[in-house]
Amino acid sequence: MSRRLRWIVLGALAAPCGPALASGGGSGGMGGGMTPSVEAPQYDPVAEFQKGDAAFQAGKYKDAAHYFEHAADAEPSVAMDWYRLGQARAAAGDIKGSLHPLEKAVKLDPAPVDARRDYAVSLAKLKQTDKAAAQLSELKARAAACNDTCAQAADLKAAVASVEAALAPGGPTAWLTAPAGPALASVNMGDASYVRAVSLINERRYEEALLALDKAQMAFGPHPDILTYKGYVWRKLGQLDRAESYYKAALAVAPNHRGATEYYGELKVIRGDLAGARLMLTRLDAQCAFGCVEAEDLRRWIARGGDPAS
Repeated sequence: MSRRLRWIVLGALAAPCGPALASGGGSGGMGGGMTPSVEAPQYDPVAEFQKGDAAFQAGKYKDAAHYFEHAADAEPSVAMDWYRLGQARAAAGDIKGSLHPLEKAVKLDPAPVDARRDYAVSLAKLKQTDKAAAQLSELKARAAACNDTCAQAADLKAAVASVEAALAPGGPTAWLTAPAGPALASVNMGDASYVRAVSLINERRYEEALLALDKAQMAFGPHPDILTYKGYVWRKLGQLDRAESYYKAALAVAPNHRGATEYYGELKVIRGDLAGARLMLTRLDAQCAFGCVEAEDLRRWIARGGDPAS
């Protein structure tokens, strides 16, 4: 497995990567003419996310929401962008404005506990008790299924307690999420979480790897390496639709990301879409004038009709 992961370059996590993206596509939109998005601002989602994180850590929650909104506009399929937008709005006192991005985050990726917890708390504070209670029931069901044995056990227990407190008569009025410390600490946390995620993936501890990737993404945002790894982990867990969504998101941020292209091609082989896999291989061959590991690996997958190592 370690050879298969070598295309990740850790140093790239500290800096934005990928082209700036418009929120609605470019000049090649429907109809072939110029689209309104050509006149709209263009944002690098990774850079905007990191600006938002720095502003959040500094307690400038309105500024943070502004940057997170840019990131979500540029790459709307990434749940973390929406979660941090909702988090920043709520921390700034705009509880009502936090609902849509938090709900969007939960729908895009139901797995993270924090987003569901914060969505439920915002609902409770707006007296939408039925909806908040439904989210609490979901958290309780997951906690019961976990039975103190899963990687999210502590987070689930704490989340249930937070939502119950928000729903209780006379419960706390302040929103629950506070800054995690200076931006430098956030970057260091992200680096450490990313390295840990790689190690956990190599050990096939996939649920724990997802939690580590979530922590890395809290610091770095929609970085294509993190998105690709999330896709890989969901694929190994048999969640092919989720895996595909992360591969697509990675390629939206960085269209020439070789790891995401290879893994998306492998996913297509698993699904029996050999024509789609060959299209991914064509893209890799175009990028790798002198050949590359990603192209050769995908070529073997296509020739074998599945994982050559199996």
